[in-house]
Amino acid sequence: MTRLIANGKTYELKDLDPATPLLWVLRDSLGLLGTKFGCGIGQCGACTVHVNDAPVRSCLLPLSAVADQKITTIEGLASDGQLHPLQQAWIEQDVPQCGYCQAGQLMSAAALLKQKKKPSDADIDSAMSGNICRCGTYLRIRAAIHSAAGNHSTGESTIASGGISHE
Repeated sequence: MTRLIANGKTYELKDLDPATPLLWVLRDSLGLLGTKFGCGIGQCGACTVHVNDAPVRSCLLPLSAVADQKITTIEGLASDGQLHPLQQAWIEQDVPQCGYCQAGQLMSAAALLKQKKKPSDADIDSAMSGNICRCGTYLRIRAAIHSAAGNHSTGESTIASGGISHE
């Protein structure tokens, strides 16, 4: 039996192969469907979750590696019925198009803001470089991260009125 702590809730998992990727445990055993399967080789970032507050690719991480560790999925990002500031900024900046990569994008962005309260464009680009958006909403993602961080007049590129402005 393996004990898993996901989004503050403890689960006792029986009869699961310890080599099962965390992604499939979250989706198939726990019913947490927000974490997406993308490439299966840890390159696209769609499956990003936090383990002990660090972003990881759940498609590569075996269940045996996360027993008794704190796991947060996109379902656990909001708290007390309130959206996380990033989730609110995602809505305000109209970030998603197809939406498939967004859970992973948000989880990587949340880890960045936990480490760096006021990230620069370079910080954001570096932290988000492992997350692929096939719709190409990278500028809106960056703007949403700046917005959630309160970087409203950073002097860096932001999205304004549907287009790019350089303040």
